[in-house]
Amino acid sequence: RKKERKKENTERKERKKERKKERKEERKKERKKERKKERKKERKKELQR
Repeated sequence: RKKERKKENTERKERKKERKKERKEERKKERKKERKKERKKERKKELQR
């Protein structure tokens, strides 16, 4: 029983890590998108001048 519990805990930890990683990636993508948008806006402003 003890061993089983330990196994479950380690698996849970691993999953948690994975999720964290995925979220980090998602945020990275989002930021990239945002930056792209910002640059686009900046370019537009430059063109208008």
